[in-house]
Amino acid sequence: MKKCITLLLILITFAIKAQEKDKFLPKGNEEFAEKKYAEAEANYRISQSKFKKKAISSYNLGTTIYKQNQHSESKYQFIKAIQDAKTKPEKHKAFHNLGNVLMKEKDYQGAVEAYKNALRNNPNDEETRYNYALAKKMLKDNPPKKDDNKDKDKNKDKDKKDENKDKDKDKEKDKKDDNKDKDKDKKDQDKKDNQDKPQPKPNGANKQRIDNLLDAVNNEEKKVQDKVKAQQVQGKPQKPEKDW
Repeated sequence: MKKCITLLLILITFAIKAQEKDKFLPKGNEEFAEKKYAEAEANYRISQSKFKKKAISSYNLGTTIYKQNQHSESKYQFIKAIQDAKTKPEKHKAFHNLGNVLMKEKDYQGAVEAYKNALRNNPNDEETRYNYALAKKMLKDNPPKKDDNKDKDKNKDKDKKDENKDKDKDKEKDKKDDNKDKDKDKKDQDKKDNQDKPQPKPNGANKQRIDNLLDAVNNEEKKVQDKVKAQQVQGKPQKPEKDW
């Protein structure tokens, strides 16, 4: 029973909150009409905090801030109103006032887009149409300036990339040259090692054959020498016998 009563009280509380009316928005509207912009701003902020998704609160807050010449701050309120808007009239008004802010900031390209979006939601608004034409004229007369620093940074980045690319090429070339030199040094070293390396000695039958051949050569040479000596002895003049 107690649980049922507690649940009933919770449901009643939610029902009361659901039916709660925004008392701060109308009060802010009255103060705005009296040009009490600071007081109106305070009530619109309370309304916005209590009804976070209520586009009209953000729109009215942005308009009040705009009237106090806080153009840049009002811009964010109009953007929030656009995000929370559920109807075309709400979107039209928010985009229109956003365009006014961007015109104050001399962002003519952004203003053209804002007024264009406002006309998409209400093509029949002559004031929006006039502002759209004016924004296009201002954009034509004042084209966006080129960002020289951006171009310089872009060129620097390009030069840096080219420089790094050249460095990579040089490194690759040096690496290839080093490998080529290493291969040449290795071949030269291998050749030198082969020259310095002791030649293999003959073994077995080959060694015996060479020894026999050397002996034969020596014997033949000895025979030739002996023959030469013999001829020298035979050709030596003999002493004549004494004639008695």
